[in-house]
Parts: sequence; structure tokens; C-alpha cells
Amino acid sequence: MVQYNFKKITVVPTGKEFIDIILSRTQRRTPTQVHKGYAISRLRQFYMRKVKFTQQNFHDKLSTIIEDFPRLDDIHPFYGDLLHVLYNKDHYKLALGQINTARNLIGKIAKDYVKLLKYGDSLYRCKSLKVAALGRMCTVIKRVSPSLAYLEQIRQHMARLPSIDPNTRTILICGYPNVGKSSFINKITRADVDVQPYAFTTKSLFVGHTDYEYLRYQVIDTPGILDRPFEDRNIIEMCSITALAHLRAAVLFFLDISGSCGYSIAQQAALFHSIKSLFMNKPLIIVCNKTDLQPLEGISEDDMKLVMEMKAEALKTVIGQGGEPTDDDGVLLKMSTLTEDGVIAVKNAACARLLDQRVESKMKSKRLSECLNRFHVAMPKPRDQKERPPCIPQAVLEAKAKKAEETAEKEKRKLERDIENENGGAGVYSASLKKNYILAHDEWKEDPMPEILDGHNVYDFIDPDILMRLEELEREENVLQGLEADDDFEMDGAELTPEEQAALAEIRKKKSLLIQQHRIKKSTAESRPTVPRKFDKDKRFTSERMGRQLSSLGLDPTMAIDRARSKSRGRKRERSVSRGGYGDDSMEVDGEQANKKLRLRSRSASRSKSRPPGEVVPGEGYKDTAQKTKAIKMAKSSSKKRNKDARRGEADRVIPTLRPKHLFSGKRSIGKTDRR
Repeated sequence: MVQYNFKKITVVPTGKEFIDIILSRTQRRTPTQVHKGYAISRLRQFYMRKVKFTQQNFHDKLSTIIEDFPRLDDIHPFYGDLLHVLYNKDHYKLALGQINTARNLIGKIAKDYVKLLKYGDSLYRCKSLKVAALGRMCTVIKRVSPSLAYLEQIRQHMARLPSIDPNTRTILICGYPNVGKSSFINKITRADVDVQPYAFTTKSLFVGHTDYEYLRYQVIDTPGILDRPFEDRNIIEMCSITALAHLRAAVLFFLDISGSCGYSIAQQAALFHSIKSLFMNKPLIIVCNKTDLQPLEGISEDDMKLVMEMKAEALKTVIGQGGEPTDDDGVLLKMSTLTEDGVIAVKNAACARLLDQRVESKMKSKRLSECLNRFHVAMPKPRDQKERPPCIPQAVLEAKAKKAEETAEKEKRKLERDIENENGGAGVYSASLKKNYILAHDEWKEDPMPEILDGHNVYDFIDPDILMRLEELEREENVLQGLEADDDFEMDGAELTPEEQAALAEIRKKKSLLIQQHRIKKSTAESRPTVPRKFDKDKRFTSERMGRQLSSLGLDPTMAIDRARSKSRGRKRERSVSRGGYGDDSMEVDGEQANKKLRLRSRSASRSKSRPPGEVVPGEGYKDTAQKTKAIKMAKSSSKKRNKDARRGEADRVIPTLRPKHLFSGKRSIGKTDRR
């Protein structure tokens, strides 16, 4: 059985890419160094090798393209006509013919220039001939660039074609657009064909697979066909016509009796009669779809008459296959893809009709008659009138009965889906996940589960009377707040002396002024600029004013002013004796003695406080100085080799590349080699 797999066709490069691939391969695979001091025979051989190598690469690449693309005369007529419909057979052959011509031209060019190179008399002459030969080859490839681009587009499209085996068991679905063909193939196979409520959703052939009686069937969904002349049909419709004409398959002609597809039954009947010649020698079934919208018995008499005429035409295919004229059970079938009513029946009828036809055709073939001569089928005859019923062991009968009981129980068992439908359907009914728990008592299943936090049951810490306690606390808090309100009092001026009343009035006035100033500042904070203190015209924040205010209160302002001035000035660089931390006694020493002490202390502090390397510090783990010195020496000697190899530490075991490939591969070009 021939398998057509167009996905294995080699990618066709463009003209520019083709030239770059071949020339770069020639540069990499052939010698690149030559000197004028070589013998003339060596020079000729050098350039002849380049020309021959380039020609061979072009020949191999073009031959691969020509051989990978299928020949329309050698493949199955279905694929031949399909490619002709999609790409135009003449253009396809012309493109392949131009590639073949380019291959022959490149061979002739190489042959001519190799002949000329045999008589080259100098390095310059040989090199010029080589350049001319390669240039003419590239020119030939540039001229066939449009053909290469066309073949690449065809290759990409052919790779997307479904893998259809023309010789296997096939069910073909056809009819007007939007009659339910794609919905049917989605129901009976794993295919995922796009289904939309408008015409010509399916624009190419789609393939799905289904099983019937342990045999695999391929189901082909074809685009919709319109009732119009053959010349007016477009590429999409011609794909369906090609499949009907060349594939040996059982044909399902879909009929939308509801008219929701946009075409009446009369138009669909006219299409049936216009293409009925394509149904010859094929099992034909009329499928009345969308019976959920319009039952077959409810259509008008004229439409019923048209349906009966189509049924009569379909019966002729049954008679042609050797069937009885009255055998019309599997010719006209009703179905609804929305409710899935009758879908499996249509599939089984089509598979059975196709299987019967294929068996009958094989029985009529000469090959089977040659094989039957070698077989003898023995038919037993009764020797007496005694009945001999089959003897079945009792254990087998019991096992069968037990299995039948289990099957009956399974059928009777109410599923969760049934319970859901009884209780309001999806979104209303919520399935209980606890009813299948295996517990000692069934009444425990619906008990609330305890929530455990840090090993403790949360419910143990819940007070059932918490709301009542909260109300008691709120009442107690309200009582306390009432007592505090009674204790508050406002200072009244009736109990004060006239001097105290004047002071209280002054304080209240000052407080209100400060609050007013603060509110003004707050309201204008965003727009108010920051004014340096030296431009403060009001002089509100000066040390003199602070001194006057403190003096008016009867306080000595000297220490406060000195402290404010010391904070406003920057820190001085020189050290003060008092900050040296020498105690109070240093204040009693005169200036010369103080400076001497400072120099002595700074000198002693600047001395190094480090110990010798061999001195043992408690906690280091060494027994004595000799052991520590020996350990330091061993550590230094062990790190010498590591430092020499530029290791990061003891765990750095990286093995570097001794000869980096990018530095030691390839050919050196004519010129500098200082890079290596």
C-alpha cells in the first residue's frame, strides 16, 4: 500500500541562498592556498577541482529537488488531479522542467571550462577561467529563482495536506455548505474541524479515523458544493469533486431538511442530480440532518417527493452491488448532530455498506478464484436423528450468570449525573464529597471537620458566650467614660486673683495666636519659600531675643546661648584636651604639660598591636609556637601549585580546553596569521 507523505520533501532554498550554500561549501571543502611558483599542471589541477566540485554540488542539490517532488503521472489519480486543482499542473511541470534544464546547463558549463583549464598557461589565466565558470553557474541559478520560490510555496502547501490513503476503507461526506458535515465528522472521529454558523467554514479536505468491527476507516470531510456549472466552480469546490471522482468510498450525501443552511430541499436535490454521475459504483446513503429542528415527516409533499426521488437514485447503487431493490433500510437515514440522535446508526450503516461492497469486489476478482481452487471447505452432515446439544460446564454457566447480574446492577446504579439532573442540573446541584467516606458510622460523614492549628483544635479555644461578654465589657466601658467626663473640668477664672486672671488671659491669647500662625503656615506650606536665617527680617529666632526672654523670666541665659552657638558652628578640626578622655585631672595641668602628654599618648596609640606569626592565640587549636609555624609553612607550600595553575581554591577542578577549536580549526586565509 503506497503512503503519500509530502512532509518529507526537502526545503527549496531561494536563488541567493542556493548560491551562498554552494560557494561556501566549495570554499570549505577544497584547498584554498596556491602560489605562482607551483608547476602549471598543479595550478590547472587546483582550479579544475574547484570547478568540478561546484558543478557536482549544484547537480546533487538540484537532483534532490527534482526527485523529491512527486511526478503527477506516477502518483494516484486522486493526488494528481488534486495537485492540478490546487497548483495548476502546467505551472508545476514547467517549474520542475526549468530546474532540470538549469542542472543540465551547469553540467555543460563545467565541462567546457574544465576543457579550457587544461590549456591554461598561467596562474592568472586559470584563476580567471575558474571565476568565469562559477559566475556563469550562479547566473543560471539566478535565472531560475522564480521557479525555486514557486516550488518552495508548493512544498509548504503540500506539507499541510492531509495524509489520505486512496486505497483504504473510506467514508466520504458531501453536500451543500453548512448542512452539518463537519459536526458529523467531529462526532464519530477525533478530528477537530472548525464548525461555524456560516457557509464555507471548511475550505479544504479534512481527515478523521473511526473503527467498526475491529477495522479502521478513514472519514473525509469535503468542502461544500454549490449547484452551478462545472466551469464556474472554484478551487474549494473542485477539491470535493476530485475526491468524489477518484476515491473508492461510501458516499454520505447530507440533506438539511430544516432549511437553516440557507438552501431549500429543491436546491439540494438539484445538486444531487447534477453530481450523481460521481456516485456510480459507490455505496450511497442519503442522510437527512437537523431532524431536531424539522422532522422528516413534517416537510411538505413536494419536498417529500424530491427526497423520494433521491432515495430511488440511491437504491440503484444497491441494485448495482447485487442487492435487492426492496432493501432500502440503509439508503435513507435520519440524524441530528446536535442531539446525537442517529449519528452512530449512520456511521454503522455506511461502514457496513462499504465493507459488503469491498468483500464482493474481492470475491469477483480473478486472484481470489485462483486461491479458492486450493481450498476445500468441509460441511458436516448429520449421521442420525439424535440431537446433540452443546455441553457447557456448570462453572462456566455460573460465571456467566454472575457476570450478567453484575452488568444488570451497573445498569441500575444511579450515577452522579442522574442525581444532578434530578436536583436542578449543573450550577444548582452541588455534589457531596463526603458521602463516600469509609467511617464506622454513616451519620458521621456530614459532621464538620475540626480545624487544627499548631497541633491544637481551634474549636477548643472558642468561647460560646463571647458575644454576651463583649456586651458586658462595652457597658462597663461606657460607665467609666461617663465618670471621666464628670471628673473633667474647665479652668474658670472666678476662683483666681486679678493678677492670675490677667496671666491666664495672656496665656490664652498667646495660645490662640500660636494656633492661628500654625494654621497659616500649614495652609501656605507648599507655596512658601524657604528663607535663610540671615534674611529673617523679624529677627524672631536670634540668640539675643532668647537671652532677653530668659532674663525677663529671671533666668541666666549665658549657658543656653553658649550651647546654641556651639551647635550652630561647625566642628573644629583640632582636638580638645577635655575630649581626649584623660579625666578631670588633666584640666589642672598647664598647657605645656598637656601637649607633652598628648604627643606621648598619640605615639603609643599609633604603634602596631600585631603579634608575630608564630605566637599562639588561645582558641586557635595549636599546641605551641613550633606547631603553628609548621602549619603555616605547609599551607603555603600546598597553595603554590594551585596558585601557579590559577585555581580559585581547592574545589576548583576545571579542566580547560588545551587547544580551543575556534583558534585551531579552519583554513588560514592569505594574509596575516598573527591571530594564531
